[in-house]
Amino acid sequence: MSKVRLTVPPRFIIVLVVLCLCCVPCRAKDHRRYCQPSSCGNIRNISHPFRLIDDPKECGDLRYNLSCENNLTVLHLYSGKYFVLAINYENATIQVADANVHKGNCSSIPPYSLSRYNFSYDDPYSTYTLKGANWFNTYRFELSKPIIFMTCETRLENISSLYVDTSPCINALSGHSFVVTESINASDLLDSCPIELMVLSSWNGTKDVNRSYIDIHNQLLYGFELSWKEGYRRRSNSYCYIDADTNEIHCYSTSVTNLFVSGAIIIAVILWTGTKVVLGVPCVIVLLIFKLKRRHLSMYSVIEEFLQSHNNLMPIRYSYSNIKKMTRGFKDKLGEGGYGSVYKGKLRSGRFVAIKMLGKSKANGQDFMNEVATIGRIHHVNVVQLIGYCAEGSKRALIYEYMPNGSLDKHIFPKEGIISLSCKEAFEISLGVARGIDYLHQGCDIKILHFDIKPHNILLDENFVPKISDFGLARLCPLDDSSLILTAARGTIGYIAPELFYKNIGGVSNKADMYSFGMLLMEIAGRRKNLNAVAAHSSQIYFPSWVYDQFSEGNEIEIEDATGEEKTITKKMLMVALWCIQMKPSDRPNSMNNVVKMLEGEVELIQMPPKPFLYPQDMPVVADESSLEKTSSSSMPFGK
Repeated sequence: MSKVRLTVPPRFIIVLVVLCLCCVPCRAKDHRRYCQPSSCGNIRNISHPFRLIDDPKECGDLRYNLSCENNLTVLHLYSGKYFVLAINYENATIQVADANVHKGNCSSIPPYSLSRYNFSYDDPYSTYTLKGANWFNTYRFELSKPIIFMTCETRLENISSLYVDTSPCINALSGHSFVVTESINASDLLDSCPIELMVLSSWNGTKDVNRSYIDIHNQLLYGFELSWKEGYRRRSNSYCYIDADTNEIHCYSTSVTNLFVSGAIIIAVILWTGTKVVLGVPCVIVLLIFKLKRRHLSMYSVIEEFLQSHNNLMPIRYSYSNIKKMTRGFKDKLGEGGYGSVYKGKLRSGRFVAIKMLGKSKANGQDFMNEVATIGRIHHVNVVQLIGYCAEGSKRALIYEYMPNGSLDKHIFPKEGIISLSCKEAFEISLGVARGIDYLHQGCDIKILHFDIKPHNILLDENFVPKISDFGLARLCPLDDSSLILTAARGTIGYIAPELFYKNIGGVSNKADMYSFGMLLMEIAGRRKNLNAVAAHSSQIYFPSWVYDQFSEGNEIEIEDATGEEKTITKKMLMVALWCIQMKPSDRPNSMNNVVKMLEGEVELIQMPPKPFLYPQDMPVVADESSLEKTSSSSMPFGK
């Protein structure tokens, strides 16, 4: 019987050795998964990704720190302190309860609101879990439901069964306290009952209409569940899916190191299976390249088809070679972000421009088409002008008028701590932004909803005239449409209107931009971010809440070295901002035109707004408060 001899090319052996060496640090890096489990109180198996703060740094994930206090396992989540009741590693959920809720004391309630709104896409925790997934579909299950506390002006008679009276457990200082535990529509919310607190619960107990507040308090004691599986799926440099049968996570890494590992496995298979597989690999590579090329060509054809169908657009189309000449080979870089990079350029006429080179497109080039379709059809003093664009294969660029004073965030949140804008300049910028949004909503032949109003997207020209920019998330709709249906929330956490998360408080409309403007206006007036991690007192952490409390108590806002006129202007800006950030869209001003009139009018004509449903501090707890700069609890200097 003759023997078959398989000859292996030397270069394959060299590559295999190198790849095996590359695997060593990968394995070493993953040793944190095999640390000895920790324990605290009733939680006996604290293991990856969780860790106690005293565990070695290589154990667990630092984003999932737990502490052991008085033999109780504690999770510090945003501003709240929560006791860990259980950790389920099979379905990747953790059950926690607010530390301020006590058994046998039905008047004890959480001090801070916590709702779905607080959990952004980048958070390690989620209020959803994945019930099953494959390459094509992902099924998400909501783990926790809201419990809503509200205070009504008078005792309600014959109210809906949705409202449960909290007396005698909770006695409001003024009015009467009620709680709602079911999903409700905006029409079920009473104007005389503003929302005071919203918390989470996962209790599956009685839902009988005759339930008492004691039953609801038991829900608070039971706590709520969060998932960390969503966090891993989003954060890893991998494509991950969950096996619906075993509930295990399987990931295909896209990192360079893991590509080497995958390459080593492929080569091992090649060496084992012989010549047939070796010959088949090039075919697979060619097929993958062909598919990728086809996908990119499909995206380019979508963009090209869009440009052909909108041949009446005002901007000029430039070639990529023109773009390189304008930027002198991309020498003067102004900035960069997730969208790509921005370069300073110069037209033949001598006019300076800002050229945004777009990176990888999302949704088949939708961001590029959104900007061209929106800014390309309008011209307003407070909206950045789109001069031209480039769409040449994978090269996509947008050419804007140049804004020498950059974006607004650099002036109200300066790194050096020196505020360059005067109070009057800040007011004029605010008024200009409001006018620009009003024009987008009702000044064109079609309504344009921006969905991403924030300081970074407000640009300032040489005279500090504000210009609204970045229309990548914008949506067009007819002027007579009162609401818009969206499949997912869009915008930046901290500026997104609550109706984009809570569908039952009202439809999505132009008032979503109004809410974002209110949060922006609050930051312009205060010269600080609305969430401040270094505030010495909890009442100062969330700026809108502190401002409302000052106004409702009849206190004047303290501003360093401010004249009487500047204090009046600032108060007016803050009052208007509070009206714009009301939770329910129906409680906000009717339109941005009304907001403009409020800013242009006298502060005495602005009524005190209701207390908006203010979201809690979206930040981790600061461990060492002694190192923080202390400020007075009765005053908060602006611009610090």
